[in-house]
Amino acid sequence: MKYQILKLSSFCLILMISCTGNSKSTSEKNNMAGQSGQLPNPETADKNAPSYQSAFAGQSRIAGLKTKAEYKVEIINSSLEKPWGIINLPDGRFLITEKSGFMNIVSPDGKTISKVEGFPKVDTNAQGGLLDVALDPDFQNNRMIYYTFSEPVEDGNHTAVGKGKLSENEKMIENPQVIFRATPTYDGKLHYGSRLVFDKEGYLFVSTGERSDMETRPLAQNTMAYLGKVLKITKEGKPAPVNPFIGNVKYKPEIYSYGHRNPQGLAMDDKGQLWEAEMGPKGGDEVNLIQPGKNYGWGDVTYGLEYSGKKINNGTTQKEGTEQPVYYWDPSISMSGITFYNGTMEEWKNNLFLGCLSGEKIIRLVIKDNKVVGEEWLLEDQKERFRDVLNGYDGNLYGITDSGKLYKISKK
Repeated sequence: MKYQILKLSSFCLILMISCTGNSKSTSEKNNMAGQSGQLPNPETADKNAPSYQSAFAGQSRIAGLKTKAEYKVEIINSSLEKPWGIINLPDGRFLITEKSGFMNIVSPDGKTISKVEGFPKVDTNAQGGLLDVALDPDFQNNRMIYYTFSEPVEDGNHTAVGKGKLSENEKMIENPQVIFRATPTYDGKLHYGSRLVFDKEGYLFVSTGERSDMETRPLAQNTMAYLGKVLKITKEGKPAPVNPFIGNVKYKPEIYSYGHRNPQGLAMDDKGQLWEAEMGPKGGDEVNLIQPGKNYGWGDVTYGLEYSGKKINNGTTQKEGTEQPVYYWDPSISMSGITFYNGTMEEWKNNLFLGCLSGEKIIRLVIKDNKVVGEEWLLEDQKERFRDVLNGYDGNLYGITDSGKLYKISKK
């Protein structure tokens, strides 16, 4: 097993920020730092859509930050296969999904791994597989685990939510059952969404993607389809009785919000508010504060472009009846899992951390009064696609990568 400790000095962090590009002149960077007392935003690459204007100040490329406290970065396991989701078991061990269709239980030090099997068949093509995982809030009594996966069926696949009981010997999921299917089924291989999070009342939030293709994109706005949505369901897969569209025949009752593209990040903050992160197309990756019944615009509104460079909906970035993102990136950073931190690093408390794929880093966002006021890029030197991040029970930050590594970031 590979075990590696990496020490990041202040010099290296400053060097990473100052050497990622050259689209801002040195004098411009110095002026920005002098005016704000902070660093310039770490993004130095040209925008894909430079003519697009933010809806409000600080919606993109906010002032940069650098962590003052010293911290340690460790790779505590490098033998995972294709991990997708990570959570803690009550005793501090990690439960990590593998896209091929099983889960791993990993010891807190990363040295011991055991496999959990018995899950339904998954479609492992491209972005599919066994994806996210969440523990029942009453796990210590009922041992129930909830998970999302791309379920193969005769005419395609879809995002499904399953649950089952972790056996006493922790080797199997007992009595697995599907409690919800995000239909319509589609013969595709992208944009499953799939993140899970329980709220304080014990209801389960589920994110679903719009399946990427032009054919399915309109379904993000279609309130009789489950694609491109944040859903809120009971432990049995029924609509949460507090949902905003209960009794409205024009909406599926499980819908909590709609107009999403590929939401792979969901997290609750210390106030009980739900935050979501979703990948845009070419630019326009978003962080949203999710409000019940709101339309977040995808299909009609975006700060990104088609991958061809063509404008989407004639370049519409704002539209009445749709919500603006709290924050967005152009170019894309391709965030996946997100978490709010409340560990031992005081200056990180209540900050939002995002694992980035094509961006190959972890992003730290400082949020005050539901607005982003600072951004820091971490672990860029690792050149890893961070699939998910975890606010660990032990007060440390953890991350898993597409290359199969488990990272631990702790206070020195």
